[in-house]
Amino acid sequence: MNKSTFELIYDVVKQIPKGKVATYGQVASLAGNKRWSRVVGYALHSNPDPKNIPCHRVVNRLGEVSKAFVFGGENRQIELLQNEGVEFVDGKVDLEKYQWNRVTIEMMEE
Repeated sequence: MNKSTFELIYDVVKQIPKGKVATYGQVASLAGNKRWSRVVGYALHSNPDPKNIPCHRVVNRLGEVSKAFVFGGENRQIELLQNEGVEFVDGKVDLEKYQWNRVTIEMMEE
């Protein structure tokens, strides 16, 4: 069975660990097409299972949260990330500190 684009995106988002974030472009690339950044946004906006698909962990390339976060607005997204220990500086996530590095994760598991 072939997975839909949204399913591929959700599979990637499910892997983002608590206390880390990924960018839309990063999720798009890991899902199979680096040009799917906007599609990632559409998929997250229609997230069917926010408890198991942590869309709040996806931010833009500058570390900014979504102004249209569908599950309570941008303040709620900030609150969810802060509850996981993610810190904000000038309204942005420090990507150097909090961006998920899947390669590192995979190497640690080997």
